[in-house]
Amino acid sequence: MKMILGAYVFVILILIAFISILSYGYGVGYVYIYWREIQIQTNIWVLFIFLAVLSLCLQLIGIVFKRYLNREKRKSETIIEFNNLHPYEQLAVIWLLDAAEDRKEFIQQVFAQSSLLNSVVNSQIYIMQGGYSEALTALNDSNIMAFELAEIQRIQIYLAQNEYEKALTHLDFLSQHELSPWLKEIELTYKNRLTYLWGEFATQSPWLYLHTKSFGDLCEDKKQQWLKQILSQFDQATFNDLDALRQRYARLKEDLQSRSYEVRVLWLKVLARLSDMSEEYENLALQLLNEKFSSDVFYLWFQLQMLRQNPDYVYVEQKINQWEDRYPFMPIFSFVKWYLYMATDRENEAEELLSLYPDDVLMNYLRVKSKLKHQEDLVQLLNTIFESNSNYLEIKI
Repeated sequence: MKMILGAYVFVILILIAFISILSYGYGVGYVYIYWREIQIQTNIWVLFIFLAVLSLCLQLIGIVFKRYLNREKRKSETIIEFNNLHPYEQLAVIWLLDAAEDRKEFIQQVFAQSSLLNSVVNSQIYIMQGGYSEALTALNDSNIMAFELAEIQRIQIYLAQNEYEKALTHLDFLSQHELSPWLKEIELTYKNRLTYLWGEFATQSPWLYLHTKSFGDLCEDKKQQWLKQILSQFDQATFNDLDALRQRYARLKEDLQSRSYEVRVLWLKVLARLSDMSEEYENLALQLLNEKFSSDVFYLWFQLQMLRQNPDYVYVEQKINQWEDRYPFMPIFSFVKWYLYMATDRENEAEELLSLYPDDVLMNYLRVKSKLKHQEDLVQLLNTIFESNSNYLEIKI
């Protein structure tokens, strides 16, 4: 359609110039049409404009009618071969069936003439085949206007090759880079892709994520996965990693209330492993317990109280009774009371608790632990076994 309009404009300009030359010194002329009692009197310019508009309208009507006929014909046509489809139809089928790997030759052929996307498309095909070196080489020839697309693929390649330092460099840069104007209409999709890549990076290299400059946003699921990776790899953290973790929490502390309950519980489990953040640990635990009761959160709060240099047993018991009145028949209260009674030399009361909740894993843990008195090596082994199945809870009491 654009080509037709462009051709008409070009021809009209030539005719205007031609008529202008012929009319120079002679005026606009006079045209008289008489047909079946109809008389039309005008000049050459009006006639020319009328014929040009009439010709264009007839041409457009012809194109629309032809397209309609072709569309109706396609509806009744029997497709026997995939190659008989139009290129855009073939691309649509490949997209719908996620069959890019099977039809890579066709895709490369379609985009071979595209100076904008040819290198990026070739790189993506190499990535699907696992040819990361070839993919990076292809991206070296990518068009500067496709910079964001090429960078996204580089990040994808570095993550696949476990080159997390390089991935972080490109992610940081891309997150602060102003989006090209031609991508503005799909900016949301572009940002979602960046969020996905940040999530992959954070879960694959959780400690390095703490050293990023821009802290790319993570979706809810990836936030939880990242914190779980931090907990599972806590023993691998360096001093700088732990310091970065403290700074990260300090930055988001004010905004933590807007996070999901699950994310805040995971942050609490992280704080439980940072001995110098007991105040933040207790504040967050109480905040969570006031919002909704959780056995894990309650145990972490109780453990913090019991590990103090001079535990306030009266205060702790009062709080336990308050919560037990509010949330009755929960095994966690019997579990923590056993520790409290043992710490306050009420062994008979503690022994009575061991008969409660015979099918509960926490009480079963206590029943085994009570049989291992004064065998610290076996108790430590029991703690290790229990911690590996207790949702990232450390047993310190």
